[in-house]
Amino acid sequence: MENRKIEVLDYDRTWQNNFLAEKEILFSILKGLVVRIEHIGSTAIPGLPAKPIIDILIEMDRIEVLDSMAGDFRKCGYAVKGENGIPGRRYYQKGSNVRTHHVHAFQSGSHNLIRHMAFKEYLTAHPDIARNYAVIKKQAALDCDDDNKLYMSLKNDFITKHEPIAIEWYGERVS
Repeated sequence: MENRKIEVLDYDRTWQNNFLAEKEILFSILKGLVVRIEHIGSTAIPGLPAKPIIDILIEMDRIEVLDSMAGDFRKCGYAVKGENGIPGRRYYQKGSNVRTHHVHAFQSGSHNLIRHMAFKEYLTAHPDIARNYAVIKKQAALDCDDDNKLYMSLKNDFITKHEPIAIEWYGERVS
């Protein structure tokens, strides 16, 4: 299987519409079982360049409910990936080698749910920091030779530095 192409594109206003359309599909699968569905990741931040993959966060009161719904997700084109390296997460991918959507589902109150929301909200509220992140992402895409692990590692210093700041900042706003 060939590597996925790692490409960071300028912000595209259609990403929000793509999220909203997928949100309706996910609501139809989950039929009232979900607390909320949010657009996260770089495609959710106005003006921020991103890989054109819509990241979606699902908050659940009881995450284990999703374990019996794999068939429903598959019918909607998702590959069911289980925790996929993050304990307590349920992860789904759409688009095989040309990904269109990543769905990350977490239990209400989990640290991972909070950190995803915090990072998005922090970058949205701090456009100068988001611009710095954009430069790093674009350079990482150029330098990684379509190696996703390398791409992620090239962004890691920025994320390691800013994620704890984002979580603290977010906590002050939602508590």
